[in-house]
Amino acid sequence: MEILLYKLPLLFYFAGTVVYLLFFSIKKDSLSNIALGVTGIGFLFHTFILILRTVESGHLPLSNLSGALSFFSWGMILTYLVLEYWYRIHILGSFILPLAFLSLLSAAAFPNEIRSLQPDLNSSWFGIHTTLTVLGAVAFTIAFVAGMMYLIQEKLLKSKRFNRLYYKLPSLDLLDHLNQWSISVGFPLLTLGILAGALWAGDVWGAYWVWDPQRIFTSVTWLFYLGMIHGRLTVGWRGRKAAYLAIIGFMGVVFTFFIVNLLVEGPHRFI
Repeated sequence: MEILLYKLPLLFYFAGTVVYLLFFSIKKDSLSNIALGVTGIGFLFHTFILILRTVESGHLPLSNLSGALSFFSWGMILTYLVLEYWYRIHILGSFILPLAFLSLLSAAAFPNEIRSLQPDLNSSWFGIHTTLTVLGAVAFTIAFVAGMMYLIQEKLLKSKRFNRLYYKLPSLDLLDHLNQWSISVGFPLLTLGILAGALWAGDVWGAYWVWDPQRIFTSVTWLFYLGMIHGRLTVGWRGRKAAYLAIIGFMGVVFTFFIVNLLVEGPHRFI
């Protein structure tokens, strides 16, 4: 029964992905409402599972890569539902749902047994640090999606291809605003996550900062997004340039928070 319960969000996200991709390619606008409903049901199951695993383990289920990917997927769906409520950008689901589904599918490929935290890691800082960091990555993912949509819409405009996709995509101004908003949310979350991690390290190891590979690449990612914000505020990095930078930044996020954890040994590696 427990295994079946864990597979339900994956099933609903897959169904939502299929319907959203159909909405992306064909005319029927009613498909977006069906996809939204299917996604909402999957999100409720996913939320219940996260609560269940938190209660069983006594801490947020973020101590292994499976749990982090699952929470990342959950955060993407939550953000999408909020943006759908605010902006009614139905086609956003055609980009977000596949990413959330692939993230949850990847989580299922890794061991997901519940483990007790090591005594030196069993701290309230653990939940604060990991939650803020993953949610920051979620915000940067939204910026990546907004950047992709911006480039597609700009290409359609320049080629004067006013097809079905053109009318489903939001305006360039709205997409640029969504990019800016996402970076403006993600950067403080990442900053606070880094600070919480430093305070946690100070309590556990007596040193607030150690130059392990994860911290090095996290610092590079933080500096990259700081440069993006500075460039937008001072020299007007908007539009296409901001879209490309958001895409590059997302690649750095994927490498920093997931690839490094798989390839490099260190105190930050998921257990």
